[in-house]
Amino acid sequence: MAGDSKLAIYAAAAGNMAIAVSKFVAFLLTGSSAMLTEAVHSLVDTGNQGLLLLGLKRAARPPDPGHPFGHGMELYFWSFVVALLIFALGGAFSIYEGFLRVFRPEPMVSPWINFLVLGLAIGFEGGSFLVAFREHRRRHGGRGRFLSSIKASKDPSLFAVLLEDAGALIGLVMALAGVAASSLLGLHWADGVASIGIGVLLVLIATFMANETRSLLTGEAASPEIVADVRRILEADPRVVQVIEVLSLHLGPEEILVGVTIDFDDNLPGGGVEDAASELSARIQAAQPAITRLFLRPGEFAGEGRPKVAPAAA
Repeated sequence: MAGDSKLAIYAAAAGNMAIAVSKFVAFLLTGSSAMLTEAVHSLVDTGNQGLLLLGLKRAARPPDPGHPFGHGMELYFWSFVVALLIFALGGAFSIYEGFLRVFRPEPMVSPWINFLVLGLAIGFEGGSFLVAFREHRRRHGGRGRFLSSIKASKDPSLFAVLLEDAGALIGLVMALAGVAASSLLGLHWADGVASIGIGVLLVLIATFMANETRSLLTGEAASPEIVADVRRILEADPRVVQVIEVLSLHLGPEEILVGVTIDFDDNLPGGGVEDAASELSARIQAAQPAITRLFLRPGEFAGEGRPKVAPAAA
């Protein structure tokens, strides 16, 4: 899974670097505000992909005494930093630059350069978006709406690239409209309006990403499907009287901690609880490999839905 995310990130980084250089050259030759905004946008995206790769590398480190459950949440932290950079360096700068050009509009020089660069950029960004989108759809089975499937995703290294590329494509269309209105219709302020629109779009994307990574950083549970599968496996065993509670926590995109309280049959022979716990643990982790930490403990209801816990078994 991490390798697939890296492929999408490398594809996005390569495309964004080439696009950023071409946009900066176009801005220097034409003076287009929308082109400068798009150049900064691509440069920020390139840096963001570097941070996501750093997050993947640090998250892959093995557990140690200071981090017994591993370093998977590092990826969530660096993804949150990416969201902040999109907001501050991408969105805020674009809005600022746009207002300057709206109040001080200037005619473009050689606007055909902008059209050429924007056309090439749309092609590069479209290719990068398809790589990330296909991987995203593969993981989610091609089901559900776009934003809903992103909200359900636990891998910010992938959905960050997907959102950045989607935002870049929409931003390029905005920039194209601004350049066309300025150069063909003589509405020189439209170039600045396009920059403001791109900035607002980036702020919205950054806010959405920050909220999603905040949820993961603060301890998001496994998907309802995984929790339901754990319950199904446990409840299908005749030695289990009742599954009292299933608690889960994502330690990383493919690392889940699960704690289960079970009411076992009181008539189990000596050592029967330990045997059942061991067999059920193996069964659950075989069905759900993403569950890397599993803790089972026997218990029974103590009233008002609270479990009465017996000595732990694992």
